[in-house]
This record gives sequence, C-alpha cells and structure tokens, in this order.
Amino acid sequence: MMSQEKDAKSETGRSEVPPLIQISAVHKTYFMDGVTVKALRGVDLTVFRGEFVAIMGASGSGKSTLMNILGCLDRPTHGNYRINGIEVSHLSKDQLATVRNRQIGFVFQGFNLLSRTSALENVEMPMIYANVEAQGRRERALSALASVGLTGRENHTSSQLSGGQQQRVAIARALVNKPAVILADEPTGNLDSHSSIEIMALFQALNQQGITIVLITHEPDIAQFAKRCVRVRDGLINSDELVSNPLDAIKELAAHPPLVQDGAEDELEQPPEPEEQEGTVLP
Repeated sequence: MMSQEKDAKSETGRSEVPPLIQISAVHKTYFMDGVTVKALRGVDLTVFRGEFVAIMGASGSGKSTLMNILGCLDRPTHGNYRINGIEVSHLSKDQLATVRNRQIGFVFQGFNLLSRTSALENVEMPMIYANVEAQGRRERALSALASVGLTGRENHTSSQLSGGQQQRVAIARALVNKPAVILADEPTGNLDSHSSIEIMALFQALNQQGITIVLITHEPDIAQFAKRCVRVRDGLINSDELVSNPLDAIKELAAHPPLVQDGAEDELEQPPEPEEQEGTVLP
C-alpha cells in the first residue's frame, strides 16, 4: 500500500509538493443502539493539486463515511485531516461550514437544486453564504454556467432541464466559489450512459485546467475516466493505484449516441413541477 502511494506520487511528479488533502490514521466509529460500528479503521490518503481521483467501494465498505469526512460533513473519531493546509479534524460545526463553502465544491447524485429556482439563482447560492455582492454573484454565476455549456439556459428551472443539464448546473454551482477541490458523490448515478460520459468529459476538461477532482463511485467504468483509483474495503484503503490508460470521454461519446437528439428535449413534455421539493444547499 505504501509503495503504491509512493509510486503514485513519483509518477505524478508531486512528491515534493505539499498535498492538498491529507488524511492520517483516520478512524470513524458510530455507536448505535448499543452497537459499535467501525466505519473507518485507520485510513491514510493523500491527494495532490491537479489530481483526478476516483474512490470506489461496495456498500458498507466505508466509502460514504470517507466521503463525509473529506467533505467536512463529519469529523473523524480519531486521526487528522488537513485540506489546503487547514487542520479540520477538531473544528466546530460553524467552522466546518466555512471550510465547506470556501474550500470544497460539492456535486451530488441527486443534483440538490432548488426546484423552483432558476439555474442562475441556484449557482448564485453558495456566493450568498460567502457574502459576495449581487452584481459579482451574477457575473460569476453566468460565467460558471457558460463554462459548463449552459449559456441560454440561465433562467430555466430544474423541471425545464434534462438530468444531464441539471448536473451541469450543479457542477457550475460547485465551481463558482473557486474551491480547492471538487468532491463529486456518485455524480452519474441518476443519468443515462450518454449523459454520464458527457459529465465525465466535463470533469476531464476541468481537470485539464488544473482543478482537483475527487470522485466517489461504485461504477468501475466511471472510475476509468479518472487518473487514479482508490478502493475502500472494510473501512480500509484496499488499493491505491494510477489508472493505466484512462478512458477519453470525448472519444467515448462517439460510441454512445444520445437518447434524445440535440434540441429535441425542448419538445418533450416537461413533468409537472413538484409542490415542494427543495434541495439541500450546503453553506
């Protein structure tokens, strides 16, 4: 395991660079109804700037617990976690919220968009928590939406967008505060194969621009778009290896034609807007 991590560092040429993410001897134990559950049992993980890392694991492996700790949604029972030079293991809930807002861009399987709010307003939301003034919010949100190919869709609500477009809005929202890392939790889980590859193409393009991406997935074919794959099993890192010959999403798109031709989604009958289904927005 240690030799694999050293090989990954040397091959990426980052062994002398301070890590962006460093988890050391992290344990997470839950106590439920008198039962002790050891979800993580001494995890060590290092991620450097500019990496594209997939974290894989079966249900119950500890993958989701690791994601929650990486995203500062939970704290380890024991061990240390540093992100962008900040030790976060013992921060208060309010302090963790600030770290999430400033350091981490989240992308979720269920998109977590506010259903009656426009794409533009959804993308502006994290900047409200960051106290960005209104004009600056609008300009940055428009730029982020353009960067994910949604120019012209700014005023569409969630029900007026396809699943792939909703996930693009979520990615724009994740980017808008210029976080240190994008943390994507099963981002293709609700998408068809073509839309999934489109999202991976977008992640690859962002990574080529130097953006660090940590992708949580249970799908081996999705993990093949990353540059490095970490496998979690029984609360431990089971393997940590560079992906040999990562898939090129742009090339893969040619082999997976869209289920709906360009522009046709506008002609489809849109589902009725739910009475109340507001998504979760993390400060």
